[in-house]
Amino acid sequence: MSYSYYEMEVVRWGEARGIVQNGTAISQAIKTLEETTELLDAINKNNLDEVKDAVGDIVVTLLMVCAVLDINLVDCLASAYEEIKDRKGYLTPQGTFIKEMQ
Repeated sequence: MSYSYYEMEVVRWGEARGIVQNGTAISQAIKTLEETTELLDAINKNNLDEVKDAVGDIVVTLLMVCAVLDINLVDCLASAYEEIKDRKGYLTPQGTFIKEMQ
């Protein structure tokens, strides 16, 4: 598996704390939900520093999911991109993208 510098540092951090070896994907996914709630709160408060912190924490928890399952986060991103790259749809007035049904 090929990691960027920060990905590797986060994985090492998770290994040093036993998360990678003893954690579960579901426990890390639950942690992702907790961090996502913090992101929503930060967005609602329009606090950019807290948004950055929450996004970083979400990425950390997603990296831990991947490390526990021995998959690569960037591979997951590439797979998602391949799925959405030709997707068509429209943007609602509230700013939500609605995909076109095929």
